[in-house]
Amino acid sequence: MLKLSGIFPPIATPFNHEGDIYPAKVQHNLEKWNRTALAGYVVCGSTGESVYLTVEEKLRMFELAALHAAPEKLLLAGTGVESVRETVMLTNRAAEMGYKAAMVRTPHYYKNLLDNGPAQALYFRAAADASKIPLMIYNWPQATGVDIPADTVAALSEHPNIIAIKESSGNLEKVLAMLRTVKPGFQVLVGSAPTLAPSLQVGAVGAVLAYANAAPYSTIAIYEAVRQRDFDAAMDWQNRIGLAAALVTTKYGIPGLKHAMDLNGYYGGPVRLPLSPPSPQAKAEIEAAFADLKG
Repeated sequence: MLKLSGIFPPIATPFNHEGDIYPAKVQHNLEKWNRTALAGYVVCGSTGESVYLTVEEKLRMFELAALHAAPEKLLLAGTGVESVRETVMLTNRAAEMGYKAAMVRTPHYYKNLLDNGPAQALYFRAAADASKIPLMIYNWPQATGVDIPADTVAALSEHPNIIAIKESSGNLEKVLAMLRTVKPGFQVLVGSAPTLAPSLQVGAVGAVLAYANAAPYSTIAIYEAVRQRDFDAAMDWQNRIGLAAALVTTKYGIPGLKHAMDLNGYYGGPVRLPLSPPSPQAKAEIEAAFADLKG
């Protein structure tokens, strides 16, 4: 089975000042990340502003990342959209380009019909049945308003083509509940940098972290410290990244993250409307928090 341990940034999508994908900057960022111990990359996740990308742009990002990622880096495609049909199409196109797994977020638009275990299970089983590569469930209730129940994840873990979950709620109790009930070998990853060390300590195998776009080394340091059972060092690093991670995820989101990337020698660049650039005050706050956390 595909091993998903380690740290994966869900890569930001670089736009030029006309608002188009900027291929040279995709290459620039990936070549810098290739020199780190990141396990791989998620392309077209939420941090990649995937909800604002056309199908053609998603396929272009899949292609560019496949071209510039180092051969040892695992490539995961963010393919989850509302319908099973389009999710499967994107997943299978990514498979043809060499992607090893697809990260598929919970469907949520028709909330009154979809915010329940059986509806979520139907979507993921149908998508997994028709996909040429394995799926990782992606749960981010703060954005979708839908929280896939732990017992549904346990049931889905029995499907041979569903191998992992990215649990981004930041809820450690839920992570523990899943670790207790999923099939042996099913992998639990987290998506919350502020709870990274404790999540790894209780048994998560890795993480997909927006914050790692801007400061990958600090997240790798936490992962390695936990792996070596040096929990004091892990918590020391965790405390050092706490404020910065919160600023570029919950407080200022992608606009803040792209500014932090620009500070650290990556290309963040502009966001796509209706997102707007961070205010001067937000920029100053981010600059202060990242002063000791270089890329």
